[in-house]
Amino acid sequence: MNDDTLFSLRNPWFRAGVGASIVAFIVSVLIGFVWLPSVKTDPYFTGIWNAICSAAGVPRQWHPVESAIPPGYKVSTAQLTPHMLDNPTQLSIGRGATLGLRCSMCHGPQGISEANSPNLAGQPASSLYKQLHDFRSGVRVSAVMSPMARNLSDQDIRDLAAWYASLPRPVHVNGASPPIVAHGSPLRNIPACASCHGGIEFMVGAPSLDGLPAAYTKAQMLAFADGSRHNDNSEQMRNIARNMTLAEIDAAAAWFAGQPRP
Repeated sequence: MNDDTLFSLRNPWFRAGVGASIVAFIVSVLIGFVWLPSVKTDPYFTGIWNAICSAAGVPRQWHPVESAIPPGYKVSTAQLTPHMLDNPTQLSIGRGATLGLRCSMCHGPQGISEANSPNLAGQPASSLYKQLHDFRSGVRVSAVMSPMARNLSDQDIRDLAAWYASLPRPVHVNGASPPIVAHGSPLRNIPACASCHGGIEFMVGAPSLDGLPAAYTKAQMLAFADGSRHNDNSEQMRNIARNMTLAEIDAAAAWFAGQPRP
């Protein structure tokens, strides 16, 4: 049998082979481009034509899909830039000192708390601005702070941030930091605390943790971990806190509390 006879449609085996290949191709196309995509409920795959185009990698715009699902809670609308609160005027600082008189019961007359409230003295102005803004808008909720911040104007918040930022920051005098503070845990996506909260520079909007009461720091970490506090828009603190053990949270809170001196 020569090649002309072998690859001829007159050859029943050749016809059967060609027919089987065509059937296998059609079945593969139907499964890969129609049936499997149609199982998905995404709008991009609705309808046979959309399923075929999506499986082939062709962009479709007939069924717009939201780029992100909005969370079921308020998110912070405080807008921060690196230098927005730099170089406050003496008038702003003085006005903030007057406004701060009603804050002194919890935060101390010079921003150093004698209770389990956070120290505000020397905190970065951007952090103070963000937290007051979030308390006012209801993004961060506190039985004490929410009513206090509700009627503050934008200028009031800027002045209070300027006043407390101008005060000397407590000096941290504790010993060597625990590993979770100094190095974090890269395998669990936990960075060193100082990468945002300390040392020489601070991430915009991040507070100083030095000298904060241990009970306060622990309470905030647990609130981030269980999601009851969620004014970190990118969820950086929630992701960190939920990956930390309770012992690590206790160790970090105790170390940052230290023995501050004004």
